[in-house]
Amino acid sequence: MSHNTFGHLLRITTWGESHGLALGCVMDGCPPGIALTEADIQPWLDRRRPGQGKFVTQRQEPDAVRILSGVFSDDRTEGQVTTGTPISLIIENVDQRSRDYSEIARAFRPGHADYAYFAKYGVRDYRGGGRQSARETAARVAAGAIARKIIPGVTLRGAVVQIGPHAVDPARIDWTTVDDNPFWCPDPAMVPVWEEHLETIRKAGSSTGAIVAVEALGVPAGWGAPLYGKLDAELAGGLMSINAAKGVEIGAGFASAAFSGEENADEMRAGPEFLANNAGGILGGISTGQPVTVRVAFKPTSSILTPRRTLDEAGNEIELRTKGRHDPCVGLRAVPVVEAMTACILADAFLRHRGQTGGGAFQPGGGGRI
Repeated sequence: MSHNTFGHLLRITTWGESHGLALGCVMDGCPPGIALTEADIQPWLDRRRPGQGKFVTQRQEPDAVRILSGVFSDDRTEGQVTTGTPISLIIENVDQRSRDYSEIARAFRPGHADYAYFAKYGVRDYRGGGRQSARETAARVAAGAIARKIIPGVTLRGAVVQIGPHAVDPARIDWTTVDDNPFWCPDPAMVPVWEEHLETIRKAGSSTGAIVAVEALGVPAGWGAPLYGKLDAELAGGLMSINAAKGVEIGAGFASAAFSGEENADEMRAGPEFLANNAGGILGGISTGQPVTVRVAFKPTSSILTPRRTLDEAGNEIELRTKGRHDPCVGLRAVPVVEAMTACILADAFLRHRGQTGGGAFQPGGGGRI
């Protein structure tokens, strides 16, 4: 019951620590016969990889993935394919600097999980945060690359839509511009604003929060289940499990509390066609066929240079400043992670829907499940 595994039919276990020899994951439940090599996974890891700009951690990790099990090839398979058995992936750590963390070996960083881990286990790996570190998310991104191949009809796209107090106007979002700047920003006009804000934060040795938005296009109606297997609940739980995540919204989210019933209702016309998507593509815990839309809020990185009041393990009151290589805005590297977790949750929902109903959905005016 250590809770390092998530999913139902598609079960994913991540393992490893920030400064250990390696990290990775085991995926159980992947259908057989899916073409899969390291080359299918590596591009997604490269998008998340640290050290790719001055506004992210300067830790240099190639994040080269190896597949250890669960694939096979011979003259009948037309290349390497999944076998239906557990797929094990490994990513070696090569640029650890554990000495940077010697000053926090017996001290709790305010805002970090140091104290919570100590209180629960009585022992903690302080080097880079151990399992608390965002480094753990590399394994999730690798798993997400496989999950995408289980649901090839679904397209995922993500962006950073707010850094600190500076939010992108939803009316100005242009998904085609996200890869044109180092901030995953969907509004070119906001790029210089964010750059100035982050430069100020970085020079001050501080950090700032962010909001990441993800859309899943091509999710058909019918995925998810009532009450205790709701698709939005599964998404919220999976996305909240990402280190530093502090809030999740589906569709209009908290803004819907200010709507009237007329404003909130996503009216329908023949097709079916929805005239709005305040529900974020999910009603009653089941997908509607609209884009599934999610926003995740990430707190500022807890490791900062500014001295903060805290305690050490002996209970002494001290001041602490954290050295090392840290992200001034962890949200900048969260887009591939949020996309990956969304892919894993959706792939599991697809397999569960297919297992219960055979797949497909009933259409208004139709003759049955299609």
